[in-house]
Amino acid sequence: MQVNQVAEIVNSLSEQYMGESAISTVDLSNVVDIGSAVMDLTNLDHYVRDLIDHIGKVVFVNRAYRGKTPSLVMDGWEYGAVLEKITYDEYPEAQQNDSWELQDQQSYDPNVFYKPSVSAKFFEKRNTFDIPMSFAKRQIKSAFSNGTQLNAFFSMIETVIQNSMTIKIDQLAEAAINNMIAMTVANANANRAVNLRTMYNAAHPNNTITAAQAVTDPEFIRYASYIMKLYSERLQRMSKLFNVGGKERFTSSDRLHVILLSEFAAAAEAYLYSNTYHDQFVHLSKAETVPYWQGSGVAYDFASTSKINVVTPGSETATEVTGILGVMFDRDAVGVCNLDRRVTTNWNARAEFYNNWYKFDAGYFNDTNENFIVFYVA
Repeated sequence: MQVNQVAEIVNSLSEQYMGESAISTVDLSNVVDIGSAVMDLTNLDHYVRDLIDHIGKVVFVNRAYRGKTPSLVMDGWEYGAVLEKITYDEYPEAQQNDSWELQDQQSYDPNVFYKPSVSAKFFEKRNTFDIPMSFAKRQIKSAFSNGTQLNAFFSMIETVIQNSMTIKIDQLAEAAINNMIAMTVANANANRAVNLRTMYNAAHPNNTITAAQAVTDPEFIRYASYIMKLYSERLQRMSKLFNVGGKERFTSSDRLHVILLSEFAAAAEAYLYSNTYHDQFVHLSKAETVPYWQGSGVAYDFASTSKINVVTPGSETATEVTGILGVMFDRDAVGVCNLDRRVTTNWNARAEFYNNWYKFDAGYFNDTNENFIVFYVA
């Protein structure tokens, strides 16, 4: 065990802490222990200097990662493979009511067949992966003092595996949203791919902003929240404007998903809601947040967190979208179905270890016939 004399250091720190001296460099290389991978044989006692120090306490880093995936998981099923989604395509047209237009000796045929306009979509793709891990209890017992430590060690490994699964599942769910964003923007319709900066600059010609200024400009944030609020109301009315397929759809408030980039959501909290006494009139209800859409980049800058760059099904080139502030969509537009997590095990009697395979299957779908809105600045 290494023991360092730190009187001089703590005296210097006390002067700076109490305001008696200016901030100056303090060498903490011998104060803070950042740990080492292996304990070497120089860790001897300070009495006879021949006895190796024993480990007095073992701490396992065992912290479960909950993830922060938007709530996209739907139901599952045990048999069958394909998700079939049946929808009514076109609402029936109104006809003349003959009850009030009766003519003498006119025939009114009640036996005309009216075919319903119904279509079906089939979603058959699955995503799967597994994480293999070997466990050997007999061989590791020599490293611990008792069974409690041994169990804690394997519990730590189990938690790490589950955390890894959660991260990967989060990434797949967010990829499903990103794919829908890319397809919606590529469709190039202003009703669905809403460029808030363009709209704001057109409405405020004397106070135009750049995309980089958007998330810190209070006036723009007010305007963006106002537009998003309008869309949440518009989606509740039947319309063909808000889905790529041009189908007659509506999204009730209980079926609406709102996901905002956390930078925009935090800015709204700071610049808008905090200054509004009745913030329920401007607050977007049930909004979830994500810290980024595809990745944080190396600096967690807005240019990275608000960007996606993906290749969508049927496309040979990548679609890059920048400045994404949020999305608003029907529950049936994006989803995760038939999620199945399980563990299979094999015991190797010869080498006395067993392997676990942590397996995952799920179907991720996008339906362009359902309402989906992208709000971005570019």
